[in-house]
Amino acid sequence: MRIEVDDLTRPAIGALLAEHLADMHATSPAESVHALDLSGLSGSDVSVWTAWDANSLWGIAALKELSPEHGELKSMRTSAAARGRGVASNLLVHVLDDARRRGYGRVSLETGTQDYFAAARRLYVRHGFVECPPFGDYVLDPSSTFYTLSL
Repeated sequence: MRIEVDDLTRPAIGALLAEHLADMHATSPAESVHALDLSGLSGSDVSVWTAWDANSLWGIAALKELSPEHGELKSMRTSAAARGRGVASNLLVHVLDDARRRGYGRVSLETGTQDYFAAARRLYVRHGFVECPPFGDYVLDPSSTFYTLSL
């Protein structure tokens, strides 16, 4: 598996993000969906990485700068074919290493409270994230839970 900085122009990335957004809307109320689409991920404050096996897209992750000391993990998604292979864990470690290089003091994230998101919540806890209050522009929401990791 190789992880690379991505410019979001390859069709496979658009397809994986469309699948991600469709699942977010299928499992969460619309007002609780905070996933970024292609245009949101293209912002100058967002870095995106993709994981590949040969020419197959295995996953995506993004880091949005909230401040010079704080980043937000966005758009973590593993393709169905790659699940159970450690792709999400490898992408997460890669993003966190980059956040450390940037000098961030912490990385935070929002994810769902529904059963669908249980595996994601376990992944974040395994990597040291702890629950926290809403951060940035988020507000308390029964469909969202928030995590942060001090770096």
